[in-house]
Amino acid sequence: MKKAFAVQAACAALAAVAGLAIAAGEGPLAEARQRPPQIRVQTTLVNIVASVSDASGEPIAGLPQEAFALTEEGVPQKIARFEPETNRPLDLVLMVDSSASALVELKLELEAAAQFIGRVLRPGDTLAVFEFSDDVTELADFSGDVPRLQAAVRHVSPGSGTSMYDALVLGSSALRRRPADRRRAIVLVTDAGETTSKSQFEDARRGAVVSEALVYSVIVRPVKNENGRNTAGEHALITIEESAGGGAFILDDVSQIGAIFDRINRELRTQYLLGYYPNPTPPPGSLRHVGLQVTGGYAVHYRSEYFTARAPR
Repeated sequence: MKKAFAVQAACAALAAVAGLAIAAGEGPLAEARQRPPQIRVQTTLVNIVASVSDASGEPIAGLPQEAFALTEEGVPQKIARFEPETNRPLDLVLMVDSSASALVELKLELEAAAQFIGRVLRPGDTLAVFEFSDDVTELADFSGDVPRLQAAVRHVSPGSGTSMYDALVLGSSALRRRPADRRRAIVLVTDAGETTSKSQFEDARRGAVVSEALVYSVIVRPVKNENGRNTAGEHALITIEESAGGGAFILDDVSQIGAIFDRINRELRTQYLLGYYPNPTPPPGSLRHVGLQVTGGYAVHYRSEYFTARAPR
């Protein structure tokens, strides 16, 4: 009993000394409390989804890892992840311009879009349907139910105005809420005649980049001559595609739209996935620029920008 009491007394004494040391600003715990907080930046894997095509626009599959060279801010990067034909499931947003400026060809566009839905979706993939004119309306939430999605796109109703930037912002936001480690894409069918968005061009571009969504713009020109056509909207979509990846297709005849949907479908099924850990570690909360080259003289489309995570508070 005396031994147990002695041990208890010793423990109590040590606790008292430790308490006095902490109170006095001494000891390891007190020192830890006095140290300034350390900011740690964790380098995460950056994934780049790329489409490679030949001079005629046909997708090229089966290239080896050695055919690709990655850079960030001009500094070569080591490829840590490579999938020559990625099977990652796809989340896709289909956005259809229903503005009055697109009415003449709307019926053909909607039928081509419905057929595209039937071809593009594979088991595990999901798609959401939006229409936009002066407002943006979700007609069908993310689903793999092809008949329901086709019915939704066939019920797009005409409107007035073209809120193209708002559509891209909302589509990107919807994709950001989808599960991680899935591919993301937006297919936008429009005449590019932006008129009524509350969002600005930079909002749309940044939204697409942050969501990591590839942007495929199918631009159906209402008139072939540049006079009377919104070329600024066309250039805006091309610029967004250059930042986010994907493709911009300009049609003078709506009868070409089925072939373009087929091309987008083939690209989505023959994409390469490349991942790397940025070296040197980039600053938190910064915009980074990625370069990707492929041997063989092929064209390559990919996300050329991304934002690093902000430092934890």
